[in-house]
Amino acid sequence: MAETERVYTIPLREVKKAPRWKRSKRAVYEVRKYLAKHMKTSIEEVKISRDLNEAIWARGSEKPPARVRVKAAKFDDGGVEAEFAGERVR
Repeated sequence: MAETERVYTIPLREVKKAPRWKRSKRAVYEVRKYLAKHMKTSIEEVKISRDLNEAIWARGSEKPPARVRVKAAKFDDGGVEAEFAGERVR
């Protein structure tokens, strides 16, 4: 059972510092890092859903979205599941 459930708008502006061909990969890492910090768990405990991964990679590896809305649920064992919450934010 989910202990805590929240919706976050995660800014991905740090992704622009990565080389162009690594930006979507870096965006996935930044989502994990952000959720680990805000849900108070480790990066390894954060699981990203298939829909969220596809939303980040939708325009290829060079152009991830600038920010993304995520619905995150933290469980009693410390694990966090993140799923895509609707449309991409401009």
